This record gives sequence, C-alpha cells and structure tokens, in this order.
Amino acid sequence: MGGLDRRHGRINDGVWWQRYFALRFSGQNDLFLGNIDIRVGEEIGLVTISDAGGAPTFEEVAGGAGRYAAHGDWTVSSIADIDGQLRRLQQPSSRNIVIDLSGVSALDTAGAWLFHRTAKFFAEANAETEFAGGAPSYRILLEEVARNDEPCDIEPPRYNVIIEVLARVGKAAASIWEQAISITGFFGLILVVFARTLVQPKRLRLTSMVHHMEEAGWNAIPIVTLLTFLIGAVLAYQGSVQLRNFGAEVFTVDLIAISILREIGVLITAIIVAGRSGSAFTAQIGSMKVHEEVDAMQTLALDPIEMLVLPRVLALVLMLPLLTFGADLAGIAGGALVAWASLGISPTMFFNRFLETTDLLHFWIGIIKAPFFAFIIAMVGCYEGLKVEGSAESVGQRTTQSVVESIFLVIIADALFSIFFVEIGW
Repeated sequence: MGGLDRRHGRINDGVWWQRYFALRFSGQNDLFLGNIDIRVGEEIGLVTISDAGGAPTFEEVAGGAGRYAAHGDWTVSSIADIDGQLRRLQQPSSRNIVIDLSGVSALDTAGAWLFHRTAKFFAEANAETEFAGGAPSYRILLEEVARNDEPCDIEPPRYNVIIEVLARVGKAAASIWEQAISITGFFGLILVVFARTLVQPKRLRLTSMVHHMEEAGWNAIPIVTLLTFLIGAVLAYQGSVQLRNFGAEVFTVDLIAISILREIGVLITAIIVAGRSGSAFTAQIGSMKVHEEVDAMQTLALDPIEMLVLPRVLALVLMLPLLTFGADLAGIAGGALVAWASLGISPTMFFNRFLETTDLLHFWIGIIKAPFFAFIIAMVGCYEGLKVEGSAESVGQRTTQSVVESIFLVIIADALFSIFFVEIGW
C-alpha cells in the first residue's frame, strides 16, 4: 500500500476490502488487533484502522461488591501508568474478590505480575481473589507468575580478607609477568627493524626522526633546565646546612658535582621526558589506533614499527644525552648560585673547586645512562600506544600506564647501573 500511515492511507484499486492486521499477540492466540475497512472510489481509497486494545484500565464494577474489571493492553510497554494506580488501591471490604479479564486485549509477564501483586495485596486483607474471563493463556501465565513468586533473602557474599589480598597479589603478579613477556617481544621486534634499517638505510624516515628530535628534545630544554636548576639549588642549600654542623661547607661543591653529574641530572631528565614525551608518543599512536590509521598502514603493506616506532626511538636516544648535558649545567649553576648566596663561595672559587675535585668519569657515567633510559621511555610509550583498543578512555588509560611503567623501569635501570658501576670500580 503506497503512502499508508498508522491511521489512514490511500491505495489505487477498484474493489472493497476487509482485512485483519497482525500487529501483536492477543489473548485469543490470534495475531490480530483490529480490522481495516477500505472504501475505494474510482482512483483512490481511504484506509481506517480501529484498535481493539488501548491503555490498560482497572476499575471497580459499580454495584458489584468486590468485583473489578480490567481492560486494554497489559504489556510491558503500556503498564507504567496503571502500576501507580494499583499501588494506591484501598483495602477491599469484601472477602471475595473477582477480577474480570474479559476486556484484556493483550497480556505478558509484566502485566501478569501486576495482577498477581494486586491479588497479594487483597490477600493481606484476608480477601480471596479469583480471576474470571479472559483467554486460557492468561490463566497459564498467571499461574506461572504465582508459582515463581518465592522471595528469598540474598546472603551477602563473604570475603576472606587474607585470601582476597593474596588473590589480588597473584593476579597482579601474573599481569606483570605477561606484560614483561609482551614488552620483551616488542623490544626484539624493534631490534629486528633497526637491523633491517642498518642494512637498508633508505628505509629510515629521516624527516620524521628530525621532527621528533625537535619535539621530544629541543622543545624540552626549557622545562628540563628549569627543574634541574631548582633541584641543584635545593640540594646545595640542604647540603650546606648539614655540612655546616661539621665545618665542612666547602664539600658542598663536591656534593653538588657528584650527585648532579652521576645521578640526579640524568634521572630527573628521564623522568621529565617520560611524563612529557613518552606520554605524547602513547597518545599520538593511540589516537591513530582509534581512527584505524595503523590498520590502514598495515593494509598498504607499511610496517607500523618502521613508520611510527623506530623514528621516535632513535630521536629520543639521540636527544636525551644532550638534554642530560643541559640538565647537568643547569643543576650545577643552581648549586653555585646558592653556595654563593648562603656560604659566600664565589662562582670563581666554586668552579675552581669543582674542576680540582670532580673526576670527568662522573659526567660520563650520567651520559652513558641516558641512551638506555631514552630507549626504555620511547619503547614503552610506543608499546602502550599500539595497545590502545579503540576508545578515548583506552587512550587515557594507556597514556597513564605508559608514564608509570617508564618511570618505574628507568629507576630499576638506574639501580642496576649503580650496582654495575660500583662493581667495576667506577
């Protein structure tokens, strides 16, 4: 029927029709709700649909003590209003209640539950309820609802705190182990791609690498130097206060030189870069995963490790030693300023003492650590970016996890380096 809407429609035909429309289940086990009478003229006709159902109603029959009549469609889509009316019913005066279902056009489990609940309400006033009329299928549904109405108290789950803690520890350990295996595999994949690039240097995306060198390295100089300058100043001030108690203020220069060059400069730089550039790597690659750009690369036979990961790793490996050098200079300058202000050690005296007592080996120890820290930060950042699963929430979670893992692994690596250098006498 062309142009038929819910109530009226027009068709091109030249006969009289009467037809039933199958709209929903009714109590008579038929699939009709109303009929359609079509009166047609020479060219077009008017279609009228009359519903047999309607909104559900529940009313007490006038003059019939304890007799109620239900009408309409008692299904889940239409019982919201009648539910409130049934909850406001008054206790009946009669002890024999009859609910007439003859006018009910459709009934499902939700409607049957309302009838059952109403019967329970009447039973609280010692009234016995009987259902009359309606299709046999209504009785079956009402009996099923009544038979399954068995409320029971739900016992709250009991937790053993010790077992719960051990279970969480076990899950965390298993997760860490799986993560370690996965990252180790990713590390090997990067090495394979790097070796392939050494054999075929033209495969290296030099433009991308230079771009990331600027973003992750050059643009990070202000924040790195500022923070290490302040840390050097704080370290000098706190150290001078303690050394003054022993009359050894002059050793403040040694304290600043060794701590900044050997440990603090490279470690603070790595932590800043992990929070700044490592998280950026994760967010960038994660956004590409969300927009299916990585999948598009693979469809075009482009290796995501070669296109996305290797340029970032090489850029950070080259730039972190330079950032560490700048951080060392800024930290020593901050310490020299505080030594001048609080101890009266002039900049000339400070740097003369610095050159006399500080071995160049301390500087190289910090610089040697930098490429390893850079590789860890870039690898973890790219790894977590490729693990994003397609939502903004996943990008946020992976970015946070990237920063935490990077800092954790950097500190672990720094501890291993410290043990190694002590063992070899450095």
